[in-house]
Amino acid sequence: MPQNILFIMTDQQRFDSLSCYGCTAIETPNLDHLASQGALFTQCYVNNPICTPSRASIFTGKPLPGHGVYRLHDDLPADERPFPSRLQELGYRTALFGKLHLSSRILEQDHRHQHDGFEIYEESKSPYLPPSKLNGYLPWLEANHPSVSDALRQKGRHLGHFPEEAHQTRWVAERTIDFLARHDRSAPFFCYASFFDPHDPYNDFPESAESLVNQAGMPAPLRGPRDWNTVPEGVRREHEHSYLGAFTSYTDDDIRRMRTGYFASVAFLDREVGRILDALDELGYADDTLVIFTSDHGDMLGDHGLLAKGAFFYEPCVRVPLILRAPGSVEPGTVHEGIVQGHDIASTVLHAAGVDEAETRSTMPQSRDLIERLGNTESPGGTAVCLYRGTGICDTKRYFDPPINAAMLRTGDHKLSLYFSRSDPDSPAGQLFNLRDDPQELNDLWSDPAHRELRADLVYSLAAEVNDMDLRYNAGRGGEHFPPRSHWSENNPL
Repeated sequence: MPQNILFIMTDQQRFDSLSCYGCTAIETPNLDHLASQGALFTQCYVNNPICTPSRASIFTGKPLPGHGVYRLHDDLPADERPFPSRLQELGYRTALFGKLHLSSRILEQDHRHQHDGFEIYEESKSPYLPPSKLNGYLPWLEANHPSVSDALRQKGRHLGHFPEEAHQTRWVAERTIDFLARHDRSAPFFCYASFFDPHDPYNDFPESAESLVNQAGMPAPLRGPRDWNTVPEGVRREHEHSYLGAFTSYTDDDIRRMRTGYFASVAFLDREVGRILDALDELGYADDTLVIFTSDHGDMLGDHGLLAKGAFFYEPCVRVPLILRAPGSVEPGTVHEGIVQGHDIASTVLHAAGVDEAETRSTMPQSRDLIERLGNTESPGGTAVCLYRGTGICDTKRYFDPPINAAMLRTGDHKLSLYFSRSDPDSPAGQLFNLRDDPQELNDLWSDPAHRELRADLVYSLAAEVNDMDLRYNAGRGGEHFPPRSHWSENNPL
């Protein structure tokens, strides 16, 4: 029988928020233990730094030009087939608990994608959205914790701390554990446990979790540029008009409390993930279940003078944790330093379910099996491309106008970011970092004459990668009728 699959995803979790990635603000013993039993990927990059496009890439196995979801409120085209639909065809029992967000929240509140592939569908993007017929969390909250439900209706995002027992993180864990306990073992399962945390607002963690934060171990935010005129216009506009407001409107204490709440949420989340992993053990599933843990993008938390996520490609925003446990296939304690991306998860899951490589290459040609990558120890290598195409919103809660368009290439020791703007006389502008020598991205080499040739080479490589994506997914998308040989002539070449 194909192996079971448990896919755990968080929202807006930066790579360095787990102690197995070097975090000193909190301890995350359960996810650290999961990493010790499998593989930890140190260089996992998202396809886009905003929820919807990133998640569409994870579930289709394609970069943005492959699925067409470019902006926060875009909808996944009806003909796209997220990988759970293929698992259903293979006989898997499939379940969703928590956030999906492959399309706009307005569409998903009342409509399911025709190929979402879930038998059990309990969706909830956030505790703060209005009730809808597909929301799984709010009815549970009203039935089990009516006083919290009433307070949430009255105060919304201003509610503040949720009790542990009523928290959405607890709900996802409880529903996942209940699914595992009730599962009919005559068929394999795919369970998607998708948490909203540690997404903002940063003050909705259970109060008990604040004691888990080590203030002495919480690093101060990385400084922003001394002169904001030296950064691309797109980054500057995010500094001034983030969807959370202007960075300058936040005090040092505001940022400290933001970071405290963020890490408290991660610590609580680690405990709840631990309960799910314990249930796998107690129910006898651990030895035949592939477990994958990751996030859709990160959070700046004030680093580089920026908030949350947006039109920038700094490591805290575009690099996420990725842990994979596959008993019998992955050596415990493996650390993989090659570059991988979110879209690689789709082929990894499908191969584990028995789908052959020829099929995944035909539908998601750039998705690579992560377990197979682990076996390639001689050349871990890899390249990542992250695209931002007018994706996110600003402080007006609408898209930036004019839109910000940018792209990132991560290869070897270097990261190149390129910005295109009709309103910026210096466009295209960019940033260039050597992450081996400058892992905190404090020394921008874009304007350094000594790196002019390298910059040109990387710009060309990025253009070639994006061109390749377009040709792979969009050439002949409407079909083709090539002229027959009888139509060929010197006077009529077409």
